[in-house]
Amino acid sequence: MSNIPLMPKATAVWLVENTSLGFDQIAEFCKLHPLEVKAIADGEAAQTIKGLDPVLTGQLTREEIDRAQRDPKYKLKMAETKVRVPVQKRKGPRYTPVSRRQDRPNAILWLLRSHPELKDAAIMRLVGTTKPTIDSIRGRSHWNSTNLTPMDPVTLGLCSQIDLDFEVEKAAKSAPPREVGADGETLLRPEETTAADALASAALRSYRPEEPKEDELDADAVFAKLKSLKGPVEDDEDL
Repeated sequence: MSNIPLMPKATAVWLVENTSLGFDQIAEFCKLHPLEVKAIADGEAAQTIKGLDPVLTGQLTREEIDRAQRDPKYKLKMAETKVRVPVQKRKGPRYTPVSRRQDRPNAILWLLRSHPELKDAAIMRLVGTTKPTIDSIRGRSHWNSTNLTPMDPVTLGLCSQIDLDFEVEKAAKSAPPREVGADGETLLRPEETTAADALASAALRSYRPEEPKEDELDADAVFAKLKSLKGPVEDDEDL
């Protein structure tokens, strides 16, 4: 709330006519010069101005006036308003100062790359641009597309961080929900599952456990063993 009362001179006229406040107190509250308040009291100024009761307008309380009348050094304090005036929502694209307009293409490029979920209308609200400009930067048909550099619009001063977060959160809420499986887990997109399958297949191909090799038969060793078994039998026959 402003510290200056509504219609300061009219308020000063009422305080002069209806209270015993000092000139300095009235001048401090109404943001006037003490000599101007004295001229009002002497009838030399504001003769055609009708006094405005600050109590009725909610700018002062009766208790505050009584306290100031008892203490000449007390400074009047503005009463806190009980009515909250709603902030008017801005309509249309944001106004961008002339000195910042050359930075808008860089900000648009940053938004397109960093937050692809944002719709064109949201980008227009953030940086104060037009849809043809956004399309030209997205399609790289902008006249200066080769020299554009992605830059955060908050850093450039084109929008506030609160506005950017609001638009990003709003876009995330309006985005289509991802599919959920029977076990409650979010299903992967087709391209994600294809990539996962390809990685799994590559891993299986790269891992081949070594099969146990059968011992090769040595023919010489077999015949030598047969001869050793046959030798004693022939000796018994000779006996």
